[in-house]
Amino acid sequence: MNPARRRFLSLSAISLTAGCATLESKQSEWIFRPVRDNWRGYQGLPAGVAELWLPLPGQDGERLHAWWAPQEDQQAPAVLYLHGARWNLSGSSFRIQRLRDLGFSVLAIDYRGFGQSSGELPSETKAYEDAQLGWDWLRVKVPQPGRRFVYGHSLGGAVAIDLAARLTVDDAAGLITEAALTSVPDVVSASRFGWLPVGFLITQRFEALARIPKVTIPKLFLHGTADTVIPHSMGDELFKAAAEPKRLVKFEGAGHSGIAWSASEQYRRAISDFVQATLAVGGKAHATR
Repeated sequence: MNPARRRFLSLSAISLTAGCATLESKQSEWIFRPVRDNWRGYQGLPAGVAELWLPLPGQDGERLHAWWAPQEDQQAPAVLYLHGARWNLSGSSFRIQRLRDLGFSVLAIDYRGFGQSSGELPSETKAYEDAQLGWDWLRVKVPQPGRRFVYGHSLGGAVAIDLAARLTVDDAAGLITEAALTSVPDVVSASRFGWLPVGFLITQRFEALARIPKVTIPKLFLHGTADTVIPHSMGDELFKAAAEPKRLVKFEGAGHSGIAWSASEQYRRAISDFVQATLAVGGKAHATR
């Protein structure tokens, strides 16, 4: 056996004997890499955005930090935005503003352990719960299901898919994912460490590919062909596994986080066409700008 592989397997065995709690916390650190501080390019709360605090049920005094950016038009579509790993809301301010420019009222949340939200570390289970809490708030604020969308970027795409798998057309108009992964083990396998046999150690798996067939609402998958973080082939796999209605839009030469501006017009058109189609089917034809 290769010496490097032997060392890795020995360390894996030691990790397992160290206890599940330690393994879980380390995975949270490695997968989410949560940041409390603002993104270095953050220039303050975007215009038209209000801060919200969403109490966590059964968690005395704990809450999620959120941004709410409403449109003046009461019939505008609304979206729950779920960010990816590492950066908190401040790192997604440009994408949130872009969605607002496209005509959405936007609710964006920080998972537990990120930014000003409560909690020490996020986890897969907690992220799913936090997304549901955000959706429950949006459901009250925007009672018409035909106007509500879910949007997830990167790891947030897996969170969005999990939420959408529990929704029907009576709950939401559609799901949009950007640079979404098929699963955490798949991301590891696609990396330069793919030769390592770590699959059995990963407990926070984010099995988006297994969940996407359960999503019955309309779906739009967005992915850049130059994405070096989440290979665009994962977007192809998600699209292939998804049930109709669905659409996949690839952005030639775009990376992991730059679709909204590097392919601005194509991005606008893809989202606008998707929203118009879904709202029209729901009998509420409100086009994005």
